[in-house]
Amino acid sequence: MSWAGPDDIFLSTSLATYLDKKLLVLLRDGRKLLGLLRSFDQFANVVLEGACERVIVGNLYCDIPLGLYVIRGENVVLIGELDLEKEELPPHMTAVSTAEIKRAQKAERDATDLKGSMRKRMEFLDFD
Repeated sequence: MSWAGPDDIFLSTSLATYLDKKLLVLLRDGRKLLGLLRSFDQFANVVLEGACERVIVGNLYCDIPLGLYVIRGENVVLIGELDLEKEELPPHMTAVSTAEIKRAQKAERDATDLKGSMRKRMEFLDFD
């Protein structure tokens, strides 16, 4: 049996293998950030250069520029390398402006709130 060396990307758990690569970082609050990994520490605090937040609502998306961004490690759920050779999003997705995506987010939030309030009003029926 041969052991993998530190250069074996599949078995390495260090963020060092991702330095200077474009990453997707999923945060605990559900936000998705993209950017180049420039630095990290033992707590998984990371620094992204050219970072943007990708907001997706239905078939619409918008990349909101953030610049140089420091992320506290305790907020990181997942870090993954993006393949620059492949398309990042399916072809049916449509890029929109920041204002449009904010309106779509508000409409989605309002619909969710309405659904929740209707469910509360119907609880007295006790369908269980």
